[in-house]
Amino acid sequence: MFPSRRKTAQLPWEDGRSRLTPSGLPRKCSVFHLFVACLLLGFLSLLWLQLSCSGDIAWAARGQGQETPGPSRACPPEPPPEHWEEDESWGPHRLAVLVPFRERFEELLVFVPHMHRFLSRKKIQHHIYVLNQVDHFSLGALHRFNRAALINAGFLESSNSTDYIAMHDVDLLPLNEELDYGFPETGPFHVASPELHPLYHYKTYVGGILLLSKQHYQLCNGMSNRFWGWGREDDEFYRRIKGAGLQLFRPSGITTGYKTFRHLHDPAWRKRDQKRIAAQKQEQFRVDREGGLSTVKYRVDSRTALSVGGAPCTVLNIMLDCDKAATPWCTFS
Repeated sequence: MFPSRRKTAQLPWEDGRSRLTPSGLPRKCSVFHLFVACLLLGFLSLLWLQLSCSGDIAWAARGQGQETPGPSRACPPEPPPEHWEEDESWGPHRLAVLVPFRERFEELLVFVPHMHRFLSRKKIQHHIYVLNQVDHFSLGALHRFNRAALINAGFLESSNSTDYIAMHDVDLLPLNEELDYGFPETGPFHVASPELHPLYHYKTYVGGILLLSKQHYQLCNGMSNRFWGWGREDDEFYRRIKGAGLQLFRPSGITTGYKTFRHLHDPAWRKRDQKRIAAQKQEQFRVDREGGLSTVKYRVDSRTALSVGGAPCTVLNIMLDCDKAATPWCTFS
């Protein structure tokens, strides 16, 4: 017989000359080597755990004709997604949430995920459009915020897959699940009614959150584009609704009162532009019988799809046009 070519491994303690240190470690071993070995072992352990719970090892063994010792372990459950996929069973209608916006990023980060979860729980097909008024200067003057013109532009830019809109303030969050965001077939539906809004309680108030079918919004010719700065555009739109022969509806049976909504606005550090310039003080009470959806002038600088906290939305950067001859109060000089 030929002698075996395999050499018997000689352990350290079998040699007359000990290769161990007083601490029991080989002389050539160092703390660094131990650290690297621990990292390698940790990585291999995690890899084994992942493969074993995902079933890859069992699949490989079956592919080689080997029997697996038992059913593969289930991997730890992943956290659920932050948004829901829309389903056609939710109904035939789809809502375009139009959010006039300018420099309200803190509110937006709360608003988009909240509204997406709220509407999805109610099984309302929807898409959120953030209508961002782009800052620009005209002859050294900054254009003032125009909520109504942004809503007109958002209406025209919203997808044809939507058949009704919500004119929605970014700082107003619905809290009561019983609030109705369904299709307003019979007429405009004022979600943030005076009986429920935390701040505004007069009878003709239609701001905050208002739902309309696209057909009814066109019947009103949208909103007036003459309201630069804060306020009064909703009051003028109330008169348009009445002038179009539409009946206004509001929630009923809501028992949460002024706690129905969460209002994010802090007047102490976010001042509103309530200044009235030139003839604006008189103009703000006049009904605009000519302008509206058919006369709004704007340019979309960009259209960006975003995910905020897992909730999808589209940001439209909109540059509004101002006719200083018709509305000299559209800019800050």
